[in-house]
Amino acid sequence: MKPSVMVRDLRKSYHEVEAVRGVSFSVARGEVFGLLGANGAGKTTTLECLLGLRQPDAGTLELSGVDLLRHPGEARRKIGAVLQATLLPERITVREAVRLFAALYPNPVPAAELLERFGLASLANARFEGLSGGERQRLALALAFVGRPDVLVLDEPTAGLDPVVRSSLHTEIRRARAEGCAVVLSTHYLEEAEALCDRIAILAEGQILAEGAPQALLARVEERHRVELEATAPIPDSWLQEVSDLEEGDVCGCRLSAYTRRPAEAVTALTQRLQAAGVGIVSLQVRRVSLEEAFLRLTTAEAVRKEERP
Repeated sequence: MKPSVMVRDLRKSYHEVEAVRGVSFSVARGEVFGLLGANGAGKTTTLECLLGLRQPDAGTLELSGVDLLRHPGEARRKIGAVLQATLLPERITVREAVRLFAALYPNPVPAAELLERFGLASLANARFEGLSGGERQRLALALAFVGRPDVLVLDEPTAGLDPVVRSSLHTEIRRARAEGCAVVLSTHYLEEAEALCDRIAILAEGQILAEGAPQALLARVEERHRVELEATAPIPDSWLQEVSDLEEGDVCGCRLSAYTRRPAEAVTALTQRLQAAGVGIVSLQVRRVSLEEAFLRLTTAEAVRKEERP
């Protein structure tokens, strides 16, 4: 089956700055694809090109088999979007906004259905100027769904929202996926990407450094675990070198934090040393590296490789 989103060799520059340099990815129906990267990595420019808001310098963009550059009107009818900020006339009501957007599509979702689905029924007569940040984002998501899109593009949709509103938006994103919508999500919240995305692409300086399922990206940092130990007495710094299964760690007083590829052996060696020294354990935790740590390691490794190039 042909992907709902196809991006090939996308390029975009602003004067001397190459914001996007050969980005390629695809998104299937019923899949959530995440774009992660630091500020300036090229995420927003990529999404703006995908939405037709910016003209790329080169590349191919297809939405549900329609070439966006050749047939922009037809392609845009297949897409819904939530950007970082939603701006509407201040005096427009929630119901009026939904009806206005519905008038742009041949087969829109009924306004009453959208208002109920996104928890906006009680705010139907409220003006945009009086809505909270969370209410504005719920309205933005409702407007994104009004045209029954095949593709949903979300540019940091939960930035600055409280946990309750963020959770409700996550529910709607999962519902969109279940209904067969292809979702492209840009976010700074790595735990959000890990919870929602089927696949993730990590961008840096306009290029994709790594792409795959969250667990696959974690595997790229060598299936390492992190050991966090707090003892009842100070821990010698020398343990980091003397315990062969520990690496890249640090010791601060009674606390030790280090990575290991062999967690069982590392924990055994540490507890034996504590027992021999007559020192007790306050807490001991072993966990796999998080997506955030994988992200930092992958981007750091790429920066080092660039510095080493002649």
